[in-house]
Amino acid sequence: MIDPAIRLALYRDMLRVRLIEEAVADRYHLDNEMRCPVHLSIGQEAVSAGVCLALRPDDQIVTTHRGHAHYLSKGGDLNAMLCEFHGKAPGCCGGRGGSMHLFDSDAGVLMSAPIVASSIPVGVGAALGMKQAGSDAVAVVFLGDASVEEGVFHESANFAAIRKLPVIFVCENNLFSVYTPLDQRQPDRPLTELAAAHGLACMQVDGNDSEAVYNATVKAAEAARAGEGATFILADTYRWREHCGPYYDNDLGYRSVEEFERWQSRDPVEMQRQRLIEAKLLKPTAESGLKTEIAAEIDDAFEFALSAPFPAPETAGDHVFA
Repeated sequence: MIDPAIRLALYRDMLRVRLIEEAVADRYHLDNEMRCPVHLSIGQEAVSAGVCLALRPDDQIVTTHRGHAHYLSKGGDLNAMLCEFHGKAPGCCGGRGGSMHLFDSDAGVLMSAPIVASSIPVGVGAALGMKQAGSDAVAVVFLGDASVEEGVFHESANFAAIRKLPVIFVCENNLFSVYTPLDQRQPDRPLTELAAAHGLACMQVDGNDSEAVYNATVKAAEAARAGEGATFILADTYRWREHCGPYYDNDLGYRSVEEFERWQSRDPVEMQRQRLIEAKLLKPTAESGLKTEIAAEIDDAFEFALSAPFPAPETAGDHVFA
């Protein structure tokens, strides 16, 4: 049984991520200040919350182009993230990277990268470093279902299995690679079979159930810390918004409205909210206060980002190596 404090924390984290990303969507074209592309995780919040709340501060994560939720759930700085979206100097990448390049070494966010599967070997390398240093920290690699179609996933999984590295591969299976469904890209077999073929321990969970994701991650992290090696967690979930951008794209025809509504009816935030209400762990006054607190945090962060300076022109050549 999950501790009530953790159950509440899962809800708070998912609600915070949802409200932040909805604010990003609402403001994206409002003043034309956010000039980078955004890949939103609305509908997939249970994965980031369940995984990251099962980790320690010294554990490290690597993530993908759709990495806002992971960054926030691991404790990344909201002001720095929104400054990065606005190309401002206090951004987590100095205003140079945009939404797909999020870093926060203090929070254990090692990197995010836009190239599909490119962050996987980095996370495996981090796990190798942890093992060589004698640490019992864990590395988590977030990847999408399309990443397992890249050769580097198989090379990394094989290496992690042979070396018994403390790494957890978390595959967010949202069924689409941009607009192409899974059944048009891969044969009909569980994605876990790919990982099992490399000797990885495997678990499949409901990726809209934050408590199920949390329990699976706790188990995987315990195994990694005990020297038992890597685990592959398949979390089935669904993104609500367009592949890239703040809008909905059901009009494009690559997915049906019925499919979208079926998944939307399993809103991970609302599912956890109802659980807490049934368990008498969430009272209306506390819920209202939580939403007010998060809304104020978001307003302050946007105000900070909008008023922050752009990088100084004379720094344009900084960090450029070729």
